Amino acid sequence: MTPRLPQHLGIIMDGNRRWAKARGLSALEGHRAGYETFKKIADYCYDLKIKVLSIFAFSTENWQRPKAEVDFLMKLLDRGIGENVPDFIKKGVAVRFIGSRENLSAAVCKSMDEAASKTSHGQNGILNIAINYGGHNEILRAAQKIVAAGLSPDQISEKTIADALDTAGQPDPDLIIRTSGEQRLSGFLPWQSVYSELYFSPKLWPDFTTQDLDVALADFTSRQRRFGGS
Repeated sequence: MTPRLPQHLGIIMDGNRRWAKARGLSALEGHRAGYETFKKIADYCYDLKIKVLSIFAFSTENWQRPKAEVDFLMKLLDRGIGENVPDFIKKGVAVRFIGSRENLSAAVCKSMDEAASKTSHGQNGILNIAINYGGHNEILRAAQKIVAAGLSPDQISEKTIADALDTAGQPDPDLIIRTSGEQRLSGFLPWQSVYSELYFSPKLWPDFTTQDLDVALADFTSRQRRFGGS
C-alpha cells in the first residue's frame, strides 16, 4: 500500500543565519545556502506528487532585520522567482504568492505577478510562497474584504472567512514542518493550521535533506489523525 502522504505540506524554513554563524559566514551566505535547499526539497515534493507545498519565505517581522540583509533577501527572492519559472511550467506547478504587497518593491511584485500568470495553468501541484506574510495580517485582510463586500454578521460563516484568505480554495495543510529546533509556528497559516500535524526538526534549514523529509513524512504517516473526535 502506498504511504499516506500529506495533500498539503507547509514548511517553515528556519536556521539560515545560525547555519552561517556556525561556519563563520555572513547571514547572506546562509540565505543563499537555504535557497539551494529549498530548490532540492521542492523538487522532491513534486516527485512525491504532494499536491500543495507552502513555504514561509519572508515574514512581516523580517523587515526588522538589518537593511543589507533585507535587501539581499529581496534580491534573492526576485531572482529565485524568475529563474525557476521555466521549471515550474515544465513540472506543471502553479505558483501562488500569499502575504501582503505592502512595502514590497515594484520589481518583486512584477516578478510575482509574472510567475503566477505564466504558471497559472499548472495542474500537477501548487506552490504557495509566503512573502511579507503574517498570520494576523492575513486574517485582518480577510476581515477587511468581508466588510468591503457588505456582508451582514449572519451572512458570515467559517467558509466565508476561509474564502477570503490567501489560500482560498486550497485544502488546509495536513503537516507543517519547522526546522532549526524551534517549536512554534510564528504566525504561519494560523487559521488553516488548526488541525495540522506538526513536526519539528533539529536540523538547520540549509542542512535539511530529502532524507530528513522522508523521516518527517514517515512520522506523519504513522500518526492517527483526529479532528475533535476520540
